[in-house]
Amino acid sequence: MAGADTPAGPILVIGRSGQLATALARSGHPGLRCLGRPDLDFDRPETLDAALTAAEPGLVINAAAWTAVDAAEDDVAGATRANRDGPALLAALCAERAIPLVHVSTDYVFDGSKGAPYVETDPTAPRTVYGRSKAEGEQAVLAAHGRAIILRTAWVYSPYGRNFVRTMLTAGAKHPVLRVVGDQHGNPTSAEDLAEAILAIAGRIARDGWHDAFAGIFHAAGSGATTWHGLATATLQHAARPGRPMPQVTAIATADWPTPAPRPQDSRLDCARLEQVFGIRLPHWQNSVARTVA
Repeated sequence: MAGADTPAGPILVIGRSGQLATALARSGHPGLRCLGRPDLDFDRPETLDAALTAAEPGLVINAAAWTAVDAAEDDVAGATRANRDGPALLAALCAERAIPLVHVSTDYVFDGSKGAPYVETDPTAPRTVYGRSKAEGEQAVLAAHGRAIILRTAWVYSPYGRNFVRTMLTAGAKHPVLRVVGDQHGNPTSAEDLAEAILAIAGRIARDGWHDAFAGIFHAAGSGATTWHGLATATLQHAARPGRPMPQVTAIATADWPTPAPRPQDSRLDCARLEQVFGIRLPHWQNSVARTVA
């Protein structure tokens, strides 16, 4: 335990326009500041040092990432800078200042072949450029900073930005029949729920000081699991209740919807460690989807 030398100061969020950064910004948390491009840019390393010097934060949340999974296959260097090199530098700069860092990662670090929910100690085996850059980013952050918290999450959606739930609402309003992959399994996660969990972690550190048990990798995803077909069906059922027509949602196989980057077949995450250490359990995805659609 090393609580006495934990710095006090505002919470600095790296990222400004993404779903998680937006949810954090809209949380109303006092003392929270979001920075993104052009003011803070992983492609311009000097902006990171300047931002930390100016903000003097007590905690940094890295919500910035390259999340365009298919596009990453054609721009390995760009995805690597955003998901590995930039976070590694950020971690090193935070370590120099003894600032705890929360870094967000993904279920795509796994290949999806385990057949059961993944725990934090399971070996990573990414199948995509995106997944590989995120897995390398995890290791780089942990190597650079002893007070780094890695939160792996999955299937993030929110009322804003580009995400699966909003895509289904748009498609369902236009088409009477939708074909959605039904053989990939995961944990849908509300960006608002994830933001609340991160702020709870920040509050715990501020209240109790830093504990070595806080460091390392945690899984932080919505409770319960489903398929993309299940998520689409639930989304459209909630949207139909005020009177919108309910389209037919047909389950198809992954092979019927090929993508440049292969998706994990079963990337469910076991989030027990997050609850054991921080007392945090994200709400069930069905409840959060209903709130998001509303």
